[in-house]
Amino acid sequence: MAALSKSVIARIERLGFTPPFIANVAALGDSPKRGLQDYIAKNHHGSMTWIEETFERRSHPQNLWPDAKSAVVLGMNYGPESDPLLSLDQTDKATISVYARNRDYHDIIKGRLKEIAGLIARDTAADVKVFVDTAPLMEKPLAQQAGLGWQGKHTNLVSRDYGSWLFLGTILSAASLTPTNAEIDHCGSCRACLDVCPTEAFPAPYQLDARRCISYLTIEHAGPVDLELRAKMGNRIYGCDDCLAVCPWNKFAEVSHEAKLKAREALNAPSLAELALLGEDGFRLHFSGSPIKRIGWHRFLRNVLYAVGNSADPELVHIAATHINHSDPVVRDAAIWAKTRLT
Repeated sequence: MAALSKSVIARIERLGFTPPFIANVAALGDSPKRGLQDYIAKNHHGSMTWIEETFERRSHPQNLWPDAKSAVVLGMNYGPESDPLLSLDQTDKATISVYARNRDYHDIIKGRLKEIAGLIARDTAADVKVFVDTAPLMEKPLAQQAGLGWQGKHTNLVSRDYGSWLFLGTILSAASLTPTNAEIDHCGSCRACLDVCPTEAFPAPYQLDARRCISYLTIEHAGPVDLELRAKMGNRIYGCDDCLAVCPWNKFAEVSHEAKLKAREALNAPSLAELALLGEDGFRLHFSGSPIKRIGWHRFLRNVLYAVGNSADPELVHIAATHINHSDPVVRDAAIWAKTRLT
């Protein structure tokens, strides 16, 4: 087995990643596959049909790439400068998930990963492939096998050194690299992440029903949100950080040093009224380079109108009324619902 060279490890550090963690791909076993089968069988993936469609490739890295022998797992810290849940009490403002308050992390990480992968390929004379959350690769089980962290009861990765605020990038290699020690679960009896969820999206520890998850509802779900859940979304217009933010392991987390991941002031508790009146061109300009742009203006506006309806601020009635005759039926429905809630 080969070890990563000192020059590669130094370059990884300079590019802003955690130290490298390495998993023997064959040692992953079939536990992630069984978990994925159960997830799909319970329809917890909702409308994310690509999860089921890519099940075989997704269920093990070697199904995706048979030559893969090792996985180099890297994290990039995006720890916020302040408590991201503080804006939940500012009901005339919007709450945006920490990861989406600046540049799209895919754009930041992928190029750097490709550089590192090229160095590994040079040193090992073996093929490599790079992944940043855009291919059917279950990165969190690999990260736990490699020792970067463990999947907590909220199903996200938790690290003893970085808490919950980590982006993951994976380099699969056809070389046999010396693995690092796997991590074990350190959640213990804690259930803070489960109890804080406003929509009760966790039917059991280590299980997530995406159909009730605010991140899914605001980002992946295209149609109207069930009436029962709208009122529980509060002012969260893109993603949700509640289960991440309350994790006790965050006491070891550090504020991100990556300038492109630091929140833009304009995306820290922005005005709901201003967001609702952006217009389609204004939306595209305001969120240029942001992951928020990918959901499109109509879905974004739907989310903002739900937040308006939850604001309990009668001064925002005119904002809802502005969109009652919108051409999109889902936006129209959201506007009517919001106006009804405020009058």
